[in-house]
Amino acid sequence: MMAEAARAFAERSYEVEILTTCARSHFSWANEFDPGVSEDRGVVIRRFPTVTSRGLRSRFGLDDRVQRGDHLEPREEIAWANDRFRVPELFLHLFEHAQGYDAIVLSPYLFWSTIYGAEIAPERSVVMPCLHDEPYARLAIVRSTLSSVAGVWFLSEPEHLLGHRLAPSLPPRHSVVGAAVEIPDAYDPAGFRDRHGLKRPFVLFAGRREPGKGWDHLLRAFAATLITGDVPFDLVTTGAGEPKIPDGLAEHVIDLGYLDSDEMPSAFAAAEALVQPSANESFSRTVMEAWLAGTPVIATATGEVVTWHCERSGGGLTYVDEYEFAQCLRFVAEAPKAAATLAQRGRDYVLANYTWDKVLDGMEQSLIELDRALKR
Repeated sequence: MMAEAARAFAERSYEVEILTTCARSHFSWANEFDPGVSEDRGVVIRRFPTVTSRGLRSRFGLDDRVQRGDHLEPREEIAWANDRFRVPELFLHLFEHAQGYDAIVLSPYLFWSTIYGAEIAPERSVVMPCLHDEPYARLAIVRSTLSSVAGVWFLSEPEHLLGHRLAPSLPPRHSVVGAAVEIPDAYDPAGFRDRHGLKRPFVLFAGRREPGKGWDHLLRAFAATLITGDVPFDLVTTGAGEPKIPDGLAEHVIDLGYLDSDEMPSAFAAAEALVQPSANESFSRTVMEAWLAGTPVIATATGEVVTWHCERSGGGLTYVDEYEFAQCLRFVAEAPKAAATLAQRGRDYVLANYTWDKVLDGMEQSLIELDRALKR
């Protein structure tokens, strides 16, 4: 999202730099890219090495306490924030050059680079937090970050409302800018099925295969549906993380691993529906990509953001338990024309709200206002 926005601003003749790490994985934060400067489509990219954790969280049980909602003292929050990874050379670069940037946009809220980067030049900093309703978001260090910067960009109205609950003193220049998705030139659903040997109709899960994204819940719900024997779908999954498919589901749950970005549009188009079991979403890009591909969405009703998108667009179905999940699958199987109508509504919704021209206009206006304030 941030890289795409940077390139889109460069196409509007802005000078844009990305300051990022040498890490590829947000699990290990190991340095896999070379440090240094490169350029991509008019954007200068500066990579800095990470310094990874020595295990303070496990030593003091800080992460477990955060997850339980326990109060952490300021020194404990600082230890927690510094434990997973740090990027001291990025911090020093920003400290030295901050006044040379008209604006500094930091994202997401949970990263060391955002928490500490926002302290360097708060008067010209904007945070795109990508908030989830989770214990980490209730830390005082997060509230301080959101309250101290010049602006905050939210991706959806539910995230905006959550931001107010978490940080009542948000800066006046905060807004819902949304996020944008690229519109593919073409889709190849038949070719996708052939390339991956998919013989049966399937529903798709695309994302991180981990409990925090609802993957375990989805496996249980799908297993319960298979017991009834009247839903003709396999579950195909792609993304990061180890899927850990139980032996009893191996015949009907197909892991394609991590697909290239060029292959993903056809994956969405080939599916009978996208399933989104994650309650921890600030936007849900995969939902938008599925709708663009003409595919309906089935999502957990526990996620405020995706439920909001489904209700606004009329393009998706939501479920509260395994029984309702099975009902959603049956609807897609038994009423394909009605399901196609849902998908068309979703596509219309994305095109009306989440193209780059639309989203970038909102971001640009926010930055223009920030620049005017700095020059007063």
